[in-house]
Amino acid sequence: MTVDPVLTYGGETLSYRVQTDGFRTTKIAIHVEPDGEIIVDAPESADPAEIRRAMHKRARWVFTQVRKARERFKHVRDKEYVSGEEVLYLGRRYVLKVIKDDTHRGAVKLKGNRLEVPSRSGSPESVRAGVWAWYRVKARDYFDRRLAEWEQKLPWVSSRPPFRLQEMEKRWGSCTASGEIILNPHLIKAPRECIDYVILHELAHLRHHNHSPEFWNTINFADPDWQRKKALLDGAAEQLTAK
Repeated sequence: MTVDPVLTYGGETLSYRVQTDGFRTTKIAIHVEPDGEIIVDAPESADPAEIRRAMHKRARWVFTQVRKARERFKHVRDKEYVSGEEVLYLGRRYVLKVIKDDTHRGAVKLKGNRLEVPSRSGSPESVRAGVWAWYRVKARDYFDRRLAEWEQKLPWVSSRPPFRLQEMEKRWGSCTASGEIILNPHLIKAPRECIDYVILHELAHLRHHNHSPEFWNTINFADPDWQRKKALLDGAAEQLTAK
């Protein structure tokens, strides 16, 4: 069993994860994810002692970011999937309306400011299943269209890469070593500009499979406003990932 290394600062200890597989970075880069997870990108040749020194050097910043993330998530509650509850779609807020339906022929649909979900039993499990089936259909269609748009804009993307949906606890998206794009279906709840940022981020990994300065320069070249969009997405992470 592999045990994650830990960082101690001010009497508190946090674990962090070092990832090297598939990354061709030459420098150690430290990231605190929106949910508070600490990830260190490091070259394969990095000595563990070198990584520990880098972590201790930025310990104050790391703990500050983790505390902010925990504060954001403190008041988040899981969804109950009952009429009147708020649901998100493409950055807009809708009211969930559960409709009793014994025919099984009704379809989930947006109607005005409501998301209407037919359900035979009306149970939270049934309603959740209906909402998430709808989310996944919408996500697959919308993400595919945005990938097609970005394919035309980015000079290093010669053809649209394959993509699939996968619920992930820690990430909005991922790019495999083979060039497959993986996107979190929760992202369909986010504003359109935030979705575009995530897709651009993953497509940039086709050029730089790391988080090097060159990677961020690539993103900045394609979208100079990416930092605002990233901050907006990070700030809403707890709402967007609520189940």
